[in-house]
Amino acid sequence: MGPLHGVKIIEIAGIGPGPFAAMLLADMGADIIRVERAQAVTGDFSKPNLEPMYRGRRSIGVDLKNPDGVETVMRLVEQADALIEGFRPGVTERLGIGPDAVLARNKKIVYGRMTGWGQDGPYAQAAGHDINYIALAGALAHFGRAGEKPTPPINLVGDFGGGGMLLAFGVVCGILEARGSGQGQVVDAAMIDGSATLMTMMFGLSAVGAWKDERGTNVLDTGAPFYDTYETADGKFIALGALEPQFYAEFNARTGLDQEELPAQMDPAGWPKLRERYTALFKSKTRAEWNEILEMTDSCYAPVLTMKEAAEHPHLKARHVIVTGEEGVAQPAPAPRFSRTPGSIQRPASQPGQHTDEALVAWGFTEADLARLREGAAIK
Repeated sequence: MGPLHGVKIIEIAGIGPGPFAAMLLADMGADIIRVERAQAVTGDFSKPNLEPMYRGRRSIGVDLKNPDGVETVMRLVEQADALIEGFRPGVTERLGIGPDAVLARNKKIVYGRMTGWGQDGPYAQAAGHDINYIALAGALAHFGRAGEKPTPPINLVGDFGGGGMLLAFGVVCGILEARGSGQGQVVDAAMIDGSATLMTMMFGLSAVGAWKDERGTNVLDTGAPFYDTYETADGKFIALGALEPQFYAEFNARTGLDQEELPAQMDPAGWPKLRERYTALFKSKTRAEWNEILEMTDSCYAPVLTMKEAAEHPHLKARHVIVTGEEGVAQPAPAPRFSRTPGSIQRPASQPGQHTDEALVAWGFTEADLARLREGAAIK
């Protein structure tokens, strides 16, 4: 059933963080209709959609340049708790499904807007991607090693952590508030805002003099040798996070290092020497051998695994972290976990327009409505 069972959401199709937010909400039980452009509907639903980010909701094809297509969305709006979209500011207004029009039709609806730069500000109408948003937010400058250029952490920080998750959180907050006040509102979820929010701890460390702007010189950014990755004898890698004194001591003891002979842990002047020792140490054994020595201890150690390797690791398998969907694709299971109303993958990823009739009928449209809308090319 999921903790969001009974919540109804409209997703205006987009890419990246918007679909990710919709996936999170669907995994938690929300009934979501994904509104695709009619032009994207091929009518061939025989091949499975192999992108798990589009799982859990039904897809309909609607021509949003057709007045009857717009009206179709508005009829859905009347029943929905929320609508989410990911266009540049002003696009949905021009389509006739902007916040004012939607809230006029349903005063309790939450209107979730996903953008990179936000709904206002000098950059609002500029194009961009994750790498640009995290750059301007002050995050990207701190990813990378000393003396090297910034390294983008794929698109996890802007698109998904600072974008999709922020939108999903904002939508749920808005729905809760609307149930008490009877009033909906607009949620401006911007990836630049979310990326900056994810840097909150670093802003705090900087304020108390515990963080330097120079990349790769701090405890948590690969500056400290006891918080870094190392290559093993077989060309694989491990991750060490022996940050606290007791974990640092545990690591040194288990690897046979005499801590009294090492530089002081928190003295940056001794870090180059300590790194040399650790580099040589880890190169002396294979990753499997280090696993035997350090895995599941208080050394704060883990092997660096690929996605395929992670899916086969005993811990992830025991918790069913990676599951295989109906379409045969390995994918992360719904998270977080609930003891009484657990989330679930409600349905496999859909093709554009795969459920037009099914979804609209479920939301109150009649067969006569569908025939009329299809005849006028409002739906597909």
